[in-house]
Amino acid sequence: MSAAKPVTLITGASSGIGVSLAHVFARHGHEVVLAARRAAELAAVADAIAAAGGARPHAIAMDLGGEGAADRLADELSTRGLEPQYVVNNAGFGLLGRAASLGRAEQRAMIDINVGALTDLSLRFVGSLARRRGGILNVASIASFLPGPGMAVYHGTKAYVLSFSEGLRRELAPKGIRVTVLCPGPVLTGFQARAGVNGVHYPRGFLRTADQVARAGYDGLMRGRRVVVPGLPNKIVPWLPRLLPRGMLAERVYAKLRTWDDT
Repeated sequence: MSAAKPVTLITGASSGIGVSLAHVFARHGHEVVLAARRAAELAAVADAIAAAGGARPHAIAMDLGGEGAADRLADELSTRGLEPQYVVNNAGFGLLGRAASLGRAEQRAMIDINVGALTDLSLRFVGSLARRRGGILNVASIASFLPGPGMAVYHGTKAYVLSFSEGLRRELAPKGIRVTVLCPGPVLTGFQARAGVNGVHYPRGFLRTADQVARAGYDGLMRGRRVVVPGLPNKIVPWLPRLLPRGMLAERVYAKLRTWDDT
C-alpha cells in the first residue's frame, strides 16, 4: 500500500454543487482536496468545512481546462503526499444560445472542461483508486438524456459524460473501482448566470437544492449505483426519449428559453 494519504479530489469545488459535495464528503470523514480556479473562494470553503469540525481541506487553485492539467494536479498531490481514493468530477459550465452564434473559443473551452478534464482525471488516478478500493463520481445532468437546441454543445458534453461513465464503470469493475454518474435536474447555483439562463420558472417539483443533489450523489457512489437522478419528477426525464420522438423533444426542451430572434 502506498505511503501517500488517501483523499477525495473534488473539482469545481468553489461554488454550487461542488461546495455541497465537499461538505458531504467531509461530514462522512473524508479528507478533501478542493480544486478550482478561484483561490479566495476555495479558501472560504476550506474555512467553512474546518469550522464545521471536518479536517481542513487542501485547496489547489488551478485551471483544469488547459493541456496537461491532470498531470500538473497529480504532481501537486504527490508533492503534498496525497493520492485520490475518490475522484469527483464536478467542474463544468454551459452556455445558452445557438451554437453557430456563440463564440467557438468559449464553446471549445466548455468541451475542454466538461469532457477533456473529466476524462483525464477519470483515467489519471486509476492506480490509486484501485489500491484504495475507491471510486469516481462524474457530474452530468438530465440534459444527458435529451437533445438540446439552444444549448447544443452543453447537452452534447453531458451526453458524453453519461456514456463514458457507464462504459468506464464496466471496464473498472474488475479493479474494484466504483463509477457513478450523477444527473441532476435544475439546481439554483451560479451555473445559470454563467450560462445566461435567467428568470426561468421550472416545473413544480423539478428544482432541487445543491445539498440535496450532493447527498444523493454521495449515497449513490457509496452504494455503487450506476446512475443517480435526484428527485422523483426528474426521474421521468431519462424515459422521455423512449416514449416520444426525439424530434418532438428537440422542439420542446428549450421552448421557454428561446429569447433570441428566431427570424
